[in-house]
Amino acid sequence: MAKKSKLSQVAERVGAAMGRADRKAHQVAKAGVLAKKELKDISKQVDALKRQLQKTTKRLKNALS
Repeated sequence: MAKKSKLSQVAERVGAAMGRADRKAHQVAKAGVLAKKELKDISKQVDALKRQLQKTTKRLKNALS
């Protein structure tokens, strides 16, 4: 069986490293999308709590008046 040349060996290592980097980049991008979605959901919850607090404050002021 023929021996692999040094160029082939280096090309294999470079290709493997690029593959790992590409996989990691996809994982980071996926995590970013997930974090963005979670942040949007949390923002909606905060807005709902703000509205609830405003209603409660209004009712309390009317009760104390």
